[in-house]
Amino acid sequence: MKKLRVGIIGAGGIATGAHIPNYLKCGEKVEIVAICDVVKEMADKAALEFNIPHVFSSYEEMFQSVQIDAVSICTPNKYHYPATMAALSEGCHVLCEKPPAMTAKEAEEMAIAAEKAGKILTYGFHFRHAPHVEVLKRFIDGGELGEIYAARVTAMRRRGIPGWGVFTDKELQGGGPLIDIGVHMLDTALYLMGYPEPDTVFGVTYQKLGNKKGVGLMGTWDWENFSVEDMARGMITFKNGASILLETAFAANVEKHDVMNVSLMGDKGGADVFPLKIYQEKHDTLIDITPSHLHKKDWYELELERFVDSCLEGIKTLSTGIQGVYLQKIINGLYESAEKGEAIKLSEDVTV
Repeated sequence: MKKLRVGIIGAGGIATGAHIPNYLKCGEKVEIVAICDVVKEMADKAALEFNIPHVFSSYEEMFQSVQIDAVSICTPNKYHYPATMAALSEGCHVLCEKPPAMTAKEAEEMAIAAEKAGKILTYGFHFRHAPHVEVLKRFIDGGELGEIYAARVTAMRRRGIPGWGVFTDKELQGGGPLIDIGVHMLDTALYLMGYPEPDTVFGVTYQKLGNKKGVGLMGTWDWENFSVEDMARGMITFKNGASILLETAFAANVEKHDVMNVSLMGDKGGADVFPLKIYQEKHDTLIDITPSHLHKKDWYELELERFVDSCLEGIKTLSTGIQGVYLQKIINGLYESAEKGEAIKLSEDVTV
């Protein structure tokens, strides 16, 4: 069996906590041959912990020195685009952490480059691999919800501003909860809805709690240099007539500490995803359906396992380049709308 030779770009928490351990679970299918990080001490530490033979301070040096088939890109958002373009130019398959990029133009160029190179470009939307989503997708594909015309996306924390990393640095991340946790639930909704083409967005953002001291349930954040929104709300309409309402926050005065959910409404049924419950009317009765059993395999493990199988066996990935373009257009449109105070008509010039 051919082994997939993998390189890791970025040695932070998502690399050492999710990507590397789950590549190792793939056994003989995968060999992690190299890791790089601009802070080489971090790469050295990860290499020592996981027995990775080659360590570099840049991906340029890594590509010049080691033969690699695929990469995981685990950098801050600002570097997703250049790292992906470099990897594709070197003939590598790419699993890039979310969000796709900083702009829709970057996401589109990434998708075009992958298509021209004949390589896989997929994104780290691990919620798609949750059993709740997989089961509901089968119900949807079987027509149980009918036409899904409305959805509600929620990714809310009471006081969940990350006290580590660069999550509160707009220059490196591009935004706050919308582009970090909100994007997961938004992608999940779009995936279950068949990824319709977006048309118009209207968004508002707030910075009310993150820029001052407060209780931190995820560590103490740097409130003096907090440069992202702490809440975003919006509405998205699609060319097929469907719509999504979105609400996401790192910090808000709400009851529950952490809520991540997608609600779907179709003309034959509806559903909440986390936890999974389906709502229908059958035989003159309103019924709720809940699963009695769901598999418990780690979602990151499934994501990495399926990426490896896609690279080695040509199996289609769940997340694609064109979906990344649509998603990035929505995210950037919501931020633009919030800045301008008006609805934004999204451009149609997608050439992938």
